[in-house]
Amino acid sequence: MPVAIADALASGDRAIYGADMYLGRVIGTCVATVKYEGLQGARLLIVEAIDDDGTPVGAPHVAVDTTQAGRGETVFCVASREAALACDPSFVPVDAAIVGIVDELYVPDARPDARQPKARSPKAKAPKAKAPTAKAPKAKAPKAKAPKADV
Repeated sequence: MPVAIADALASGDRAIYGADMYLGRVIGTCVATVKYEGLQGARLLIVEAIDDDGTPVGAPHVAVDTTQAGRGETVFCVASREAALACDPSFVPVDAAIVGIVDELYVPDARPDARQPKARSPKAKAPKAKAPTAKAPKAKAPKAKAPKADV
């Protein structure tokens, strides 16, 4: 198990590695000329776990790349058994795997004070309210009835 993951698990930091899926940023590559047979041809990248703001949380670690991610990209990773399953062939000895490249993150702010409208600066002008316009309803012309034929 990589030292960063082992340290996080030992310290009880389950928020990153305990969920088996976490966000990360690719910060480098790992070159290994000799690898386990099932990892031949697999790219190994150095990833730092990040929170939803992009702030690093934890030490960098090596993850096998299944998505062709590049340096600086935000990725989502899986750890533990799920990482081994993400590789082809599955059940290779890995502790982390990159399984997706993140295009965009949307995290609603759940703090109650963040939902309050922001105060306007004194120089900001208030938007002008549109005066309601009264529209007269259109009069409908009565429909002409056809004369009834006597039978």
